[in-house]
Amino acid sequence: MIFTDSVPVTGVRRTEDGYLVAEARVARTGIQDYLGTEIDPDNEHGLRDKPIVRVYRPESAVFHADAMHSYAYRPMTNGHPGGDGVNSKNWKDVAIGQTGGEVVRDGQFVKVPLVLMDAKAIADYESGKRELSMGYGAEVVFQDGVTGDGEQYDCYLGPMKMNHLSLEHRARGGIDLRIGDHKQDTPKGGHDMADALRKLLVDGISIDVTEQGAQAIEKLNTKLADAATATKTLTDAHATEIALKDGELAKKDAEIDDLKAKLLSDADIDKRVTARADLISKAKSIADADYTGKTDADIRKAVVVAKLGDAAVAGKADAYIDARFEILVEDAAKSPANDPFRQHMIHQDSAAGGDDSEKARLKMISDMQTAHLQKA
Repeated sequence: MIFTDSVPVTGVRRTEDGYLVAEARVARTGIQDYLGTEIDPDNEHGLRDKPIVRVYRPESAVFHADAMHSYAYRPMTNGHPGGDGVNSKNWKDVAIGQTGGEVVRDGQFVKVPLVLMDAKAIADYESGKRELSMGYGAEVVFQDGVTGDGEQYDCYLGPMKMNHLSLEHRARGGIDLRIGDHKQDTPKGGHDMADALRKLLVDGISIDVTEQGAQAIEKLNTKLADAATATKTLTDAHATEIALKDGELAKKDAEIDDLKAKLLSDADIDKRVTARADLISKAKSIADADYTGKTDADIRKAVVVAKLGDAAVAGKADAYIDARFEILVEDAAKSPANDPFRQHMIHQDSAAGGDDSEKARLKMISDMQTAHLQKA
């Protein structure tokens, strides 16, 4: 993590080349305020939602031998670059000068020489941008306590390692860390926050946040986007499943409607039984045979074949066969042999008398009864 701190400068002068050289206090001991999202962005220590986290920098952190060495020859920037600070990849783009090698302790401060070499940065300095903010890394020990002066803190730093020195309008360390001797009034109210702010669009509103705050917000936005995507995926899958179920139900309903349409009422059954019995009766009156298991069409065809032969139906359509069957039915109805009453009377009369004269009489009666019928 890259921290930022404010520093002042004395002994300012310009060189023949136009550079600005000076001495600056680049770090100090004591307590400084940070946002909870800066110190504990993932809330691993329960400080993320705390508005102000008080961070203590003891002398062992500021004046550690390794820390003192790291103050020398640090690049200077015009505003904090954010991210991981300055490295070989972005030095050319952000460097405006550097600190020198003569690092000394000055009371509770660390003082180093510096040089501003960039014309715009020098112009910004001359326009009033004179506070300095040191960008550094350090281990954060999440243990609260009280300083020797009785000030409470939430955590403290281990040995500091400097990364860069930034020119700022107002730095976290206050006006004691600035270039030149002019002092400004200390702002009243609130807390000193990080000066390297980023503009971020949150729910359509543009806000200024620190780099760490921006990272925390972006992380939350990513989680929200992932959650929205997961929700949409589940919703789409549910909708697809519902659609499939609806399709299956519609298919079942169609099958039920089809079965209902095929069901016969009692009246329909009676009609079919009567029609079937009538057809078989007609068929037997023409050609007495067993018609069990045959369809209506098969019965008609069998009767026509029985009376007229196979040639009568060869290559003929069902309609033709049906017509021939109906003709045979009509012919059969005209035959006296197919008159049930006549046949009954003949049988009765035959049983009553047996001589030839009686038979002749009965035949005469029969002939008279059928004289009006056309002979076959």
